[in-house]
Amino acid sequence: MNEIKEREDKPQSAGKGTKRKKEIFKWSRVAAALLVLMLIWWFNNYTLKTTKVTLYSSKVKSPMRIAVISDLHATKHGISNKTILRRIEKNDPDAVMILGDMYTTDSSQELRQIPVDLTADIVDAGYRVYFVSGEHDTDLKYIESQRKAGAHVMDYKSEKINIKGNPVCIYGIDNVYYSDTFDLHNEFDPDENCYNMLLAHIPNYKKFAEFGADLTLCADTHGCMVQLPFDMGPVFYSDAGEWFPQFKDMDVYDKGAFDYKGGTMYITSGIGVSPLPIRFNNRPEVVIIDIKPEKQAGI
Repeated sequence: MNEIKEREDKPQSAGKGTKRKKEIFKWSRVAAALLVLMLIWWFNNYTLKTTKVTLYSSKVKSPMRIAVISDLHATKHGISNKTILRRIEKNDPDAVMILGDMYTTDSSQELRQIPVDLTADIVDAGYRVYFVSGEHDTDLKYIESQRKAGAHVMDYKSEKINIKGNPVCIYGIDNVYYSDTFDLHNEFDPDENCYNMLLAHIPNYKKFAEFGADLTLCADTHGCMVQLPFDMGPVFYSDAGEWFPQFKDMDVYDKGAFDYKGGTMYITSGIGVSPLPIRFNNRPEVVIIDIKPEKQAGI
């Protein structure tokens, strides 16, 4: 009788073992899928890419290169200053443009120091830095700290410089709001004998097109965070409060280059992940813009 009982128990034990293996296999697949999703999330939010752009101008006699960074929204565990500096040094620009929102409004003093240290590191590495603030990093002590770190603070200021034999005029504004009557010509007039660059945190395509700088550099949008594949645009256009704006026949100024008569507005999607780390198909970026003589077009 005992032998019969043992024989009957064996198939039951084997069945339990098979079931247990299936459960382990199932949860292993779930864990693997979660790991893949975590890696995708991390890659999209916390790895830095270099976006390279080439523009041509009849005002430029020799090639020049600028780097653009913005919207760091400094955190303890975000992309490090060392990583950003290394990317800048690798591309060796003639000037670095910082376009604001390098910390978030309620940031601690410790976090506010991170972008100041970044500016100091870039200056110490031998690069000229031009800075405008955004709607977050408006604290006067912070702005003064940026100036002491070596940045040229362009709060409604202009500066004429020479880059590799090219006369360049840089204009900077710190607007967080544009009225219907806003007119940059009340403050500046582009110099016809210069390659004119306008630095502004918040994009305003219509007004900037009217001003007519050769290159306008903007930020603020974060590339609208989540981008559809195949260059189909953002899932949500925050400027207009619209979902899937590309299907509504709207003009969408989210990231990248937008031409106007006589020039180009370029919007960087920035580095930080504020308000939440939900970037997708829109990684943090350092933008490198090469401006070349027009005669080199097509070469």
